[in-house]
Amino acid sequence: MSSFLNTKHKRKSAAITSVIMSLLLVVLFFVGMTYLDPPKEYGIAVNFGTSNVGSGDIQPKEPLKATSEVKEPVEEQEDIEEITKPEITEKVSKVLEEDVATQDNEEAIAIKKAQDAQKKAAEIAKKAQLEKERVEKARQDAIAKQKAEEEAKRKKLDALIGGINNSNGTANGGEGNDKEAGDKGNINGDPNADGYYGNGGGGGNGDYSLGNRKPLSKPKPNYICNEEGLVVVRIEVDVNGRVIKATAGVKGSTNTAQCLVSQAKEAALKTRWNADANAPSKQVGTIRYRFSLSQ
Repeated sequence: MSSFLNTKHKRKSAAITSVIMSLLLVVLFFVGMTYLDPPKEYGIAVNFGTSNVGSGDIQPKEPLKATSEVKEPVEEQEDIEEITKPEITEKVSKVLEEDVATQDNEEAIAIKKAQDAQKKAAEIAKKAQLEKERVEKARQDAIAKQKAEEEAKRKKLDALIGGINNSNGTANGGEGNDKEAGDKGNINGDPNADGYYGNGGGGGNGDYSLGNRKPLSKPKPNYICNEEGLVVVRIEVDVNGRVIKATAGVKGSTNTAQCLVSQAKEAALKTRWNADANAPSKQVGTIRYRFSLSQ
């Protein structure tokens, strides 16, 4: 206690606090808040009764007996029913009519779209058929024109050389490398040519390359098939100018059909070059044969 009020200020503060608390207690005791006992009720008072409807000024103390004279006011309800039923019926009918009309419209639109699509497909198919017929007619016309031109050339050539046609001519004999009778070749060809393929000419023109040496003889390869293109032949030549080895269809060839390769190799082996004592015993070079059906 001595440490709690050991200063003048602490003792003074404690005295003031005690006086204030005493005054507050006195004020609360005499001037405190007032209240009712029991407390006042709030709300709306409801009249005693035993039914949902009633009439008169005398308050019964007990439940009333049931009587047939008491009638519920139904006139107003009947009026309401008479007014609302037709309106409801009319609204329901209108809604149903709108739904039916909407469904009919949707079905009609769907049917029309299907009909339009079918009609369009039929038109496209018809156009395609007409185009197909036009293309076929143009092809047939081109074939007929080509046959007519060939027939005209045949007749012209037949008249010039005395008629060598197998079916209508009067010439005897035949020529070709097959076992069947006839005159093998092309209507535009040369009667004195050895080849039987191409469009009136054909051949295998060559490009020769062997250092500074020149070819002395350049036999052409025979044409034995309807193929064309470039065939490169690798050759080995001795000092006397003789081809001792030939490999046809090496890199650079554009057509390695056997009928071209075999003839190119045969022609290369027959080629002769100038002799050169200073050349290697096996000098390597190339021959490029160009096979063409129209030259």
